[in-house]
Amino acid sequence: MKYLTGILKALCVLPLMFASSAAHAEGKTWTHMTIATEGEFRPWNFTNADGTLDGYEIELSKYLCAHMKVECTTVIQSFDGMIPALNAGKFDAIISGMSATAKREEVIDFSDSYGTTGQTFATLKSSPLATLPLKGEVFSLATNEAGAADAVKQLTPLLQGKTIGVQGSSIGAAFLDKYLRDVVEIREYKTTEQHDLDLKAGRVDLIIASMAYLSTAAAKPGNEDMVVTGPRFQGGLLGRGSSVGLRKTDPELKALFNDAIAAAKADGTVTRLSQKWFGFDVTPR
Repeated sequence: MKYLTGILKALCVLPLMFASSAAHAEGKTWTHMTIATEGEFRPWNFTNADGTLDGYEIELSKYLCAHMKVECTTVIQSFDGMIPALNAGKFDAIISGMSATAKREEVIDFSDSYGTTGQTFATLKSSPLATLPLKGEVFSLATNEAGAADAVKQLTPLLQGKTIGVQGSSIGAAFLDKYLRDVVEIREYKTTEQHDLDLKAGRVDLIIASMAYLSTAAAKPGNEDMVVTGPRFQGGLLGRGSSVGLRKTDPELKALFNDAIAAAKADGTVTRLSQKWFGFDVTPR
């Protein structure tokens, strides 16, 4: 009987042990984290000549870390390898202009969005594509996919047989693959700066990237011949805006970031940094 009573006590204790362990995991205290960024996606993030990181996300990261009372270290990581490296534990968060999409959410989690500008095109001023129709108009793939499809249909005859440059593993690449795969030649690059160079050299006819990136790139010295053209697309497979990428096993970290991002929106930090780095407000609505 004592033996049986001992077994029953042990069985009663086990669930408590598991519950205690789970609570401990869910209540993990973060005092330090490592954040990954690309360092080559101006004005979201970029590397200065002296090796220091700068840009909208770099400044915003400092605010978020201070609000969370967490010591942060930022490291550079190539964009196409970020998600596998995050899940492998090489760093704790991705803050690198990464849009939260349904496909990416299959393997990682995301915070609330801290910025959205949509995807659009750029070409050279001397190109016939510089006058693409619907310039500046915004089409949502989430709430007006039919309208977005009609916009693509208007572009199709003008883009037939053209070569479009895009950063690999980006939402721009996903957009081209779905809507223009049978119309254009898609040429992928490791960084956006690489496709900018090929545009200037005439090796591609058009490039696609975020509106914020392209408008900033066109204003850089040496890029005077670059011009933003055509409509802008957002939502749907393009995601709900740039968000912090996180492991699914770190819900407490997601809660910390969401609280800090909400504070940054409420006190005007996101708007202020938007105007500084983009010239317009990228606050998600």
